[in-house]
Amino acid sequence: MKLITIKGLELIRQADVIIYDNLVNKGLLEYAHAGAEIIYAGKKASRHELPQKEINALLAEKARQNQVVVRLKGGDPIIFGRGGEEAEHLAAIGIPFEIVPGVTSAISVPAYAGIPLTHRDHASTVVFITGHEDENKSASSINWHELAMGADTLVFLMGMKNLGVIAKRLIFEGKDPATPACVIQSGTLPAQRVVTGTLATIADEVRRMRLTPPGIIVVGDVIRLRDKLNWFERKPLFGKRVAVTRSAHQSRRFGEILADRGAEPVYLPTIDIEPIVPNSRLRSAIDRISSYDAIIFTSVNGASIFFAHLRGSGRDARALSGLTVIAIGGATAAHLAVYGIEADLVPEKFTSEGIVTVLEAYGVSGRHFLIPRAEEARDVVIRYIRANGGSCTVVPIYRATIPAPAGPVPDDLDIVTFTSSSTATNFIMLYGKEVLKNKVIASIGPVTTATLLESGINVDIEARQSDIPGLLNAMETYFQEDKV
Repeated sequence: MKLITIKGLELIRQADVIIYDNLVNKGLLEYAHAGAEIIYAGKKASRHELPQKEINALLAEKARQNQVVVRLKGGDPIIFGRGGEEAEHLAAIGIPFEIVPGVTSAISVPAYAGIPLTHRDHASTVVFITGHEDENKSASSINWHELAMGADTLVFLMGMKNLGVIAKRLIFEGKDPATPACVIQSGTLPAQRVVTGTLATIADEVRRMRLTPPGIIVVGDVIRLRDKLNWFERKPLFGKRVAVTRSAHQSRRFGEILADRGAEPVYLPTIDIEPIVPNSRLRSAIDRISSYDAIIFTSVNGASIFFAHLRGSGRDARALSGLTVIAIGGATAAHLAVYGIEADLVPEKFTSEGIVTVLEAYGVSGRHFLIPRAEEARDVVIRYIRANGGSCTVVPIYRATIPAPAGPVPDDLDIVTFTSSSTATNFIMLYGKEVLKNKVIASIGPVTTATLLESGINVDIEARQSDIPGLLNAMETYFQEDKV
């Protein structure tokens, strides 16, 4: 079996059984294959889902069934993670295992709070200490006097309940009461909160700010560097909970970009993309692809499904040789590049009206266009082509359906994003308008904004460029201005 952390994504994909802890990033579980058994064995302060003996027995039981078992822990499995005890149990009964080390929260959490644990000018030594020793031990194994008088930086894990006791003990053993101290709650996450003070004041400050576990305690002069080095909390969308309403298969990348900007994505998909199969009309269009003068791709989904059918017919991108390729926007153009196609024309405005502007310069009279698109879509481009002497073959290749609700909409959302009129309409159908009260509403562009306004929903943010980068830029600008 495996004792692993976030570096073991490939192992997660291979696992038959995953036994995970409370502090594990739940997004990692999405890498598991569909048939994997996923078991929660988490521990919170004063509450254990499974006692340690039962976890040990469970690991052995699953491994003996000749299954690939992954023991998924947050941070590093060995540093105060009891991974050593679990490995010891497996070794004693002859079950082979592998340990994949990770980055302990004792290091990563202070780094995300802008606190380097060592620094040439401030600290040459650092010590990691458990803030919660085994209750069955007859005496503490911690040398408090050496801690107080020796190491420059002290990091306590699992010690928030004992914070006052820890601070008083260090002071009693000789540590200066004015020594900087801090507590970091939910470190490395958008919910991260940091309270600073001194050994003499930190317990009162934490009570005043109502911090609760999980948290890490840091003591030492390196905390003074936080004002300069606090990089994570300065990210443009730090701490914002952002609803992503795109289809599930398109949401992940958007969520990753949001997380990179300090936000927490909340996935509430309001649309599913369902390819139309069989599709004799598309097959016929591909068979006579050389008869068209141009092909217009109006979405990434349309491009993906078209090229899947093209490959299925035994052809590749060379079949489009001689055609003018038009993409509705930057994302669609970038996706075409994956198939070896460089779009000839991309409008400045990523909308149907933008395509019309491009066609005005290109000229449509006497030309035949192929438009593979959604079953239900706006007819702006089609009307323009036909009204100006051109012809077009419109082939529906996918339909947008409404998925089941993902669950109740969280009350603490900050922003709800809409990336199409369909996501707006479907969201209202699934969840109603009331849940959008007191939320910042972000629209990808004027067409989506119009749909929202027609439904009586005020729009706070509208992207100038109707794509995901444009929406993100608009959101960042909105909150930067809000801070001024």
